[in-house]
Amino acid sequence: MRTPLRSKKMAISKPPGKYSRRLDITTGKWSASIMADGIFFPLDRRELLAGLGAAALSPAMPRIAAAQGRFSLRLQAKTGVIGLRPGVANTPIWSLLSSTPDRDIRPKRGDELEITLLNELPVPTVLNWHGIDGAPAAEPLAARRPLLPGARESFVIPLRHAGIFTCDHRLLGDGQAQPSRMLPLVVRESEAVTVDRDEVFLIEDWRLRPDGTAIAPGTDPKETTPLYTINGLTALDIPTRTHERLRFRFINGCQRNVIAIKIEQHDVRVMALDSQPAEPFLARDGALVLAPGTRVDAFIDAAVPPGSTSSILLHDGKEARPIARLVASKEPPIRDAALPAPPPLPSNGLPAQLDLKSALRIDLTLGGSQAGWVTPANFAGSAAPAFRAKPGRIVVLALTNRGDRSEVFHLHGHHFRLLDRLDDGWKPFWLDTLAIEPGQTQRIAFAAAHAGRWLMETSATAWAAPRLVRWYSIE
Repeated sequence: MRTPLRSKKMAISKPPGKYSRRLDITTGKWSASIMADGIFFPLDRRELLAGLGAAALSPAMPRIAAAQGRFSLRLQAKTGVIGLRPGVANTPIWSLLSSTPDRDIRPKRGDELEITLLNELPVPTVLNWHGIDGAPAAEPLAARRPLLPGARESFVIPLRHAGIFTCDHRLLGDGQAQPSRMLPLVVRESEAVTVDRDEVFLIEDWRLRPDGTAIAPGTDPKETTPLYTINGLTALDIPTRTHERLRFRFINGCQRNVIAIKIEQHDVRVMALDSQPAEPFLARDGALVLAPGTRVDAFIDAAVPPGSTSSILLHDGKEARPIARLVASKEPPIRDAALPAPPPLPSNGLPAQLDLKSALRIDLTLGGSQAGWVTPANFAGSAAPAFRAKPGRIVVLALTNRGDRSEVFHLHGHHFRLLDRLDDGWKPFWLDTLAIEPGQTQRIAFAAAHAGRWLMETSATAWAAPRLVRWYSIE
């Protein structure tokens, strides 16, 4: 039986930029770093992530109405605006808005979510979910055809796992008239988790023309300016009190960019990756690396002196920029002493062991013009799947990037383990999204627990790069 080797270092995928390497004399291993504007972002292969107060901290969270474990979420795909220039909220975008009555209720693991979508856009659209396992009726393209303008549809999603999930209507968004936003969905654990505040931190990127309009991905970004928002805002102050424990649910909602997030003067304890509990660990120097679509749950204990601030910095491979601040209140501490280190989050029930000896092994090539991958607009369910597996089978995918830029791979329907180089164990966490460097091969493994037809997505880390898809079958 193969077992996880918890002492192994975590592999990361590097965003573009200037790198240096240094030797850790205690382990004999190398780590990488980014240097920009005098700010050092260590990218340690264990502490960082692979492919990884305020009312303003709750972004466009879907408002959900509940009754006896079944929740209803009504969404509208429609035109809207966002404030990407100081004091002016007039940049046109295509939004995904909730019209459910204003009740801030979060479902918990084991509930069901009934989705109703009305398409008020002038083009077909389809909902694309990140992190939702085992919901074949909700699978875009493979099960649900694009919804025509003016049409409405409903379907039910079983919420098998607790965590932070997202949905958007970007799957068909390349080259469209306007870019669109992402919506987060929090599913609570059934068990109590000791935190004082639970906040979503959604990071999105935009490309602005000189006239202030924004372009969609899949188009040439020439003569545009990059801009980042947090929960739809261009800057954010987050109030804290001494010894307060905050649970941040970081989401990389960027279209194509791998980013690094550094929180100054605080320990950042990673608790979950891509909606699944991880063996808790401290992010080195308070920094995280997130591929597009990656979600990270991190606990932060407010520790800076009252009245002071600590910056949250974003590095996109070109420069580091402040995007938010933790502002320490002058109020008395929320408690006399800091809380002890938290235990792991409750398990979502994924298997503790994967028997790799009898696994179905599949090679997939990413990057450039590779056979089998098509744009979502050209997807055909009649095309042959990338592979077929029987329910219960362990599947190992060898993902090789033949392109000249990092590729971001996203698996629908199941979470996977990132295997060690020698295929003799795996990292102590689950993922559904992974960045793979040019010329690199990464191996992942998952248990084919859910019958159905499931998508796989890949895209290079460049604004104009197309999103590509294939599908696989568990039957």
